Amino acid sequence: MRIDPNTRAPILLIAALALVSACSDQAQEAEPKFETLVSTEWLSEHINDSDLVVLDCTVLIEMDESGGFTSVSGRANYEEGHIPSAGFADLTSDLANGESSLQYALPTPERFAAAMGALGVGDDSRVVLYDGSGSAWAARVWWMLRWVGFDRAALLDGGLEAWIAEDRPLSTELPNRPGNTLTSHPRPELIADRDEVFAAIEDEEVVLVDALPEEHYSGEIAFYARPGHIPGAINISVQSLTDEEGRYRPFEELVGLHRGDRTVRHITYCGGGIAASSSAFIMTRLGFEDVAVYTASLQEWATDTENPMEVGTR
Repeated sequence: MRIDPNTRAPILLIAALALVSACSDQAQEAEPKFETLVSTEWLSEHINDSDLVVLDCTVLIEMDESGGFTSVSGRANYEEGHIPSAGFADLTSDLANGESSLQYALPTPERFAAAMGALGVGDDSRVVLYDGSGSAWAARVWWMLRWVGFDRAALLDGGLEAWIAEDRPLSTELPNRPGNTLTSHPRPELIADRDEVFAAIEDEEVVLVDALPEEHYSGEIAFYARPGHIPGAINISVQSLTDEEGRYRPFEELVGLHRGDRTVRHITYCGGGIAASSSAFIMTRLGFEDVAVYTASLQEWATDTENPMEVGTR
């Protein structure tokens, strides 16, 4: 077939553009996708990757003299033995707003990004987070990273307990990782405040998810100023998300626990926004499109009698 000289140039241009597009698509496909949940085997194989930052996020819950519970930084435990190369991300100080009366209160996005940068996290880093019990503390840091626009973070499935159970090495050496620059691109929609939660009680297009144990949700026990739950909230306990070994349950089981409409807004809460972050982490992995964490949770809500609460189960 003879090609008219007048049409040859446009055809060549179209072909060239198609080739560039194809190469671009191949380049995007070639870039490995960083999963949001990694195994101990994966971490062991990649622990020396130059762009990988591993962070221990452990917080300890201890009984105080009055019989109540208080949270303590896990730094001392970290110094006694941690996953090799791991730094320590402290939710009780460096990653919180110390001027707030609330525990684990959010700092500004810029301050949080600077604190993570000091731990070696940069825009091109990959991050693996773990803690010593249940992964909820690590999930809180994961959610905060997502809040400032960073999506290259994962949780270590089973956390430190799984690592130790497999007789993998621990280290007491403190990492000498240079500081880095993490640019903040805030996503304010990932955090809910009191007013939004209050409005959600009467909004059928918003689902409130209580991540505390069923006994707390029903009002049988109370860890905060008043028993029960925020009216209208459903209860999916954070304990139901993990198995006896502390690993997240298989995908199919988690789907069975989360049968709601994945397109509407969901707001998770607990006592201080920690268990709620684990719930939000799983819901995001399951494909829920609009999830937020009420980070102040019942430590704020239950102290104000203007905020309604109810007891019983739904």
